Amino acid sequence: MNSSGWRAFPRRVVGAALLRSAVYEEVEADRTASIQALVVVLIASLAAGIGIVTPARRDVAEVITHSVAALALWVSWSMVTLEIGVHLLPDVQTRADVGQLLRTTGFAAAPGLLRIAGVIPGVSRPVFVISVVWMLAAMVVAVRQALDYSRTTRAIAVCVLGWLFAAGFAVLLGFWFARRVF
Repeated sequence: MNSSGWRAFPRRVVGAALLRSAVYEEVEADRTASIQALVVVLIASLAAGIGIVTPARRDVAEVITHSVAALALWVSWSMVTLEIGVHLLPDVQTRADVGQLLRTTGFAAAPGLLRIAGVIPGVSRPVFVISVVWMLAAMVVAVRQALDYSRTTRAIAVCVLGWLFAAGFAVLLGFWFARRVF
């Protein structure tokens, strides 16, 4: 199962989306999977940018703005999760570096690829809700594997706290940018 390289990429993306812990262990250990994880995040962010913009407002600038916002939210969520998971709520056997966590959380963005379906009129909101919940579940598996947690409840706490902090940060940035625009 530990085939690395780009030939393994589609299997890894599907396995990550299906919440297979063995895939997360595999990408955690494979230092060459960092670029693959980045590709998953970039494509998922682009899918969010395309899927969230309504057809009436869909232009390149809007898509880029929303894609960059999705990318920034993923980066902040991953970094906050790393800090919480390693420094505030570590398990006895928690040993992780930034690369391990970014590889696993990068692949945890795989369910976000579905956000491209938001271009279908009337399904944008449900697609985004489903993808956010699914990405949260994938993040829990990714964090549990990357941080070597013995209990899933600890991974859930870390991911939810990280997500709440990142979402709060996004809301504050939204208010700040809205004030600057208006």
